[in-house]
Amino acid sequence: MRSSVPHILHVAQPVEGGVARVVTDLATAQLAEGLRVTVACPEGGTLADALRGPECTVLRWDATRSPGPRLPGEVRLLARLVGEVQPDLVHAHSAKAGLAARLAVRGRLPTVFQPHAWSFEAANGVVAHLARGWERLGARWATRVLCVSEAERRTGERCGISAAWRVVPNGVDTHRFRPEGARARSGARPLVVCVGRLCRQKGQDVLLAAWPEVARQVTGARLVLVGDGPDADRLRSGAPASVEFAGATSDAAPWYRAADVVVLPSRWEGMALAPLEAMACGRPVVVTDVAGARESLPPGRPPSCLVPPEDPGALARALTALLGDEPLRTALGARGRAHVLAAHDLRRATDAVTDVYRELLGFATTSVVTDEGRKYITP
Repeated sequence: MRSSVPHILHVAQPVEGGVARVVTDLATAQLAEGLRVTVACPEGGTLADALRGPECTVLRWDATRSPGPRLPGEVRLLARLVGEVQPDLVHAHSAKAGLAARLAVRGRLPTVFQPHAWSFEAANGVVAHLARGWERLGARWATRVLCVSEAERRTGERCGISAAWRVVPNGVDTHRFRPEGARARSGARPLVVCVGRLCRQKGQDVLLAAWPEVARQVTGARLVLVGDGPDADRLRSGAPASVEFAGATSDAAPWYRAADVVVLPSRWEGMALAPLEAMACGRPVVVTDVAGARESLPPGRPPSCLVPPEDPGALARALTALLGDEPLRTALGARGRAHVLAAHDLRRATDAVTDVYRELLGFATTSVVTDEGRKYITP
């Protein structure tokens, strides 16, 4: 006999970075609300370790990050896991999991697909054409396509994807990411921080191309790249002495708080978490004008906060302008924090996703709190 408590199966690949953070946050919030939660994902990365415990079931789903000859076996394995788990709803995260989950389920269960940025934006030529074709086809097996920004949804529509859309902007934990104490930066060397996977998407190569001009204009300026990834060696090989590679970290908040400016020069996004986290810490940000960027920034921002992608000159000018204007940085930090509290708080985002499940499954909106403090959604 099936439980009356809704059972959600999250399927995720990749298992690190922003996608892993979103899945972890959603699963944690849903468990706290009394839903049953299972996560299927590959070993490695941060996702499985973050969720493994008595309340959340984590199943090993061996899958590569990109489509390839192993895909049929990955789909069969996932179909078997779905049959064993018998969830009420499947929520697939990012392109690879979205591909495999929709092929495995084929509409037999309510299925939410969350792109976390479209796969075809990462490709060119024939591969991009095939990816767009798949997304147009695969949309018929998604009960809802959940986008993190209106821009991400519009991109899908422009590429001919016809779907039952829902937009839920990303949210961040404003208690974990918050300003802490007075910043004793007087006399310290100006510091720019970039947090993100070291890969083509995040555009650190563009930032390094812009950096010599920033260093020339701003005496003593330092740049720290926080993260790891496939481009790490190549980026290190051409970086000047004023650039530090800090590697991956489980907690980027101290880096945000230490920064004078946080930058993310992405080539494409859905809605990046790093700028939201930085603003929650009270820091000004510079981002490229890709999907979700405008929506993530507070209204009335100066032009220096948003620059064209793949434009080192514009990026250098924006960073130089902000590093040279401390009152503006302070004002932008306060404005950014207020904006995240109002529009991108994590609880707001997780509640909105649960509302999508509620719409599809029809479970009740009320909950019961037990003596142990656990909340259970009533059937």
